[in-house]
Amino acid sequence: MQQQRGFSLIELVITITVLTILTMGVLPLVKVSVKRQKEQQLRETLRQIRSAIDEFHRDTVGMVCTGVALTAQQQAQQQQAGILDPRSKVVISDCTIFGVDNPDHYPPDLETLINGVNVIPRGSMGGRGQQGVNATEVGQLSTKQKVYLRGLPIDPITGKAEWELRSSYDAADAGSWGGENVFDVRSKSKETALNGERYSDW
Repeated sequence: MQQQRGFSLIELVITITVLTILTMGVLPLVKVSVKRQKEQQLRETLRQIRSAIDEFHRDTVGMVCTGVALTAQQQAQQQQAGILDPRSKVVISDCTIFGVDNPDHYPPDLETLINGVNVIPRGSMGGRGQQGVNATEVGQLSTKQKVYLRGLPIDPITGKAEWELRSSYDAADAGSWGGENVFDVRSKSKETALNGERYSDW
């Protein structure tokens, strides 16, 4: 009859030691991999929000708000430039969303991108659509609404749908949002990325 042989204490200790070393070597790699994935998600989310801001701003080129947002000088500059982005198929017709402190016509807040704004096709402006639209003349044409963001994305680093906002009048290193408009968004995280930069500087 063959005798059954089990593991000795030394063999068990060696096995546990080897597994511990392997685990200690793998865990940092897993953490780095997860962090890299979150960083990629952050870059994609920032790109998505910034693209929506840029698209909104493109759709304001050529609009004329009587006595609300554009000064005569700014209207002349727009008409003189005469350059319309071919990606912009509509023009925003609701001038009430722009305050007197937002002549650059960036979105006043992120909620505006989510809730949408009234627009009219650029073809309804006549000609090449470079003469602008008078908000008092569009009438029933402003029945369509364009939404630029389906919802407010979550910051993958902080896990919250909260973003650091910057207006077109804020300094690059401003510590707070001026409130005039939303020109850019950044992460609220002060952590350091794998490349040594802060997420809040992306």
